[in-house]
Amino acid sequence: MKCVFSAPQHKHYPESFLVNGLRQENPEMPGRIDKLLEGATALELEMVTPPDYGLGPIARVHTPEYLEFLQNAYKHWQRIPGAAAEITPNIHPTHRDGVYPASVVAQAGYHMADASAPITGETWESALHSAWSAIHASELVLVGEKSAYALCRPPGHHAGADLAGGFCYLNNTAIAAQNLRRKYGSVAILDVDLHHGNGTQDIFYSRNDVLTVSLHADPIRFYPFFWGHASERGEASGLGYNLNFPLPRGTADDGFLAALDKAITRINAFSPEVLVIALGLDAFEGDPFAGLAVTTEGYGRIGKTIAERIPGPTVIIQEGGYLCDELGQNLANFLKGFEAGATK
Repeated sequence: MKCVFSAPQHKHYPESFLVNGLRQENPEMPGRIDKLLEGATALELEMVTPPDYGLGPIARVHTPEYLEFLQNAYKHWQRIPGAAAEITPNIHPTHRDGVYPASVVAQAGYHMADASAPITGETWESALHSAWSAIHASELVLVGEKSAYALCRPPGHHAGADLAGGFCYLNNTAIAAQNLRRKYGSVAILDVDLHHGNGTQDIFYSRNDVLTVSLHADPIRFYPFFWGHASERGEASGLGYNLNFPLPRGTADDGFLAALDKAITRINAFSPEVLVIALGLDAFEGDPFAGLAVTTEGYGRIGKTIAERIPGPTVIIQEGGYLCDELGQNLANFLKGFEAGATK
């Protein structure tokens, strides 16, 4: 399996984010990359740098207004006397169907769902290279590779078509899935991140060519709060093509794998031609967000189970997973388990 990664992903680093009314150190830091690379290196994955794919594949998922905002917002923000070094919204519209604002302050509120995705001068470049990594992993599968892993940072699954949030700016998982549709008629997305991938769900919510399935901590008292509930099944043509498994806080290996069994059963009923895994490693028992309790060994079981029961081409996109000593080993265990399951 190849590991796709682009070095400029290191550049983006908002040093704080707003949580519970307080500014705290941002856990989505460049050091995550180093830990994840340790895991990829331990497996001796072939490292690949993605080419410049431009905006084409990204624009199939995100609106032109939003992409223009991400590219230019920091430059406009810098013109505000006394503005903070990072863009964080301080006003949000109650409705988003009226006049598009001219002020970058208002645009920030329009395009940023919360205060956990600040924009710096390096954000656009890093997010772009993160998306190109996801695109290239999907391209590898499109030309015949059985699987590929994209080390994406910043992550993406909380980003909507025109919204940033939850450390996410461009939805790498959705971009990869949409790119795969150039060849494959049906795509399934399996999200195993600690947090519900609300952006991914929203992007495909009314479509029946992409099945979205997510296992995550119950959002009733956990981010992203408003999305990820079991009642969310899709709408219009997409009704029945979205499935959520909200898990009780502290769910460990056996409970997670039991839900995964049900998720895979639904995915196989859809019979996708290709699978995209949104690989969050923050369901780990020692992750700083402390929502679920999957073990390092459990990640090996999860990877093996997916590969055994959903054979076929697979793109693996890195989502969450925050700094802890075991982060690299968790990645290595998942990928090792996946490869073991794929050979059976």
